[in-house]
Amino acid sequence: MAERGGGEGAPERPAALRAEAAAERQSNYPAPFAARVAGRSKRPLGDPFGLTNFGVNLTTLAPGAATALHHVHTREDEFVYILAGRPTLITDGGETLLGPGDCAGFPAGGTAHHLENRSAEAVVLLEVGDRTPGDEVRYPEDDLAVRTAADGTRIATRKDGRPW
Repeated sequence: MAERGGGEGAPERPAALRAEAAAERQSNYPAPFAARVAGRSKRPLGDPFGLTNFGVNLTTLAPGAATALHHVHTREDEFVYILAGRPTLITDGGETLLGPGDCAGFPAGGTAHHLENRSAEAVVLLEVGDRTPGDEVRYPEDDLAVRTAADGTRIATRKDGRPW
């Protein structure tokens, strides 16, 4: 794809890219939890363009995979749009089977949620979330807490603050 500059001294950014060609991001869950998202592929789509206010992931779930652990953000809104497959949305309110063209949104501080692929076919979806400073992630079913550092990195600890 053609490259375009971001101004003098700024890194070169693509004008466009093929979503499936974006670099895959590995899970950053601590070891005791990483296996629960095995079979998940996340390809950040906004990062190559230098987007900083929100993130977009092209996420593929193999059969049996989940998007995340059951969680809720304190400051970050999230949105998912199903492109292919039939994932099950799990929230504190129950389960909902989704399909292509379906979407769901999760306001900050709302219901805990995640998606699972309980089917025999791959699920493909777009995940969109803002990057509000000071966001924390709560995991009601697991001894895990995540906070966002000033530089944007996520720091995982046990709920009592001890490191993983």
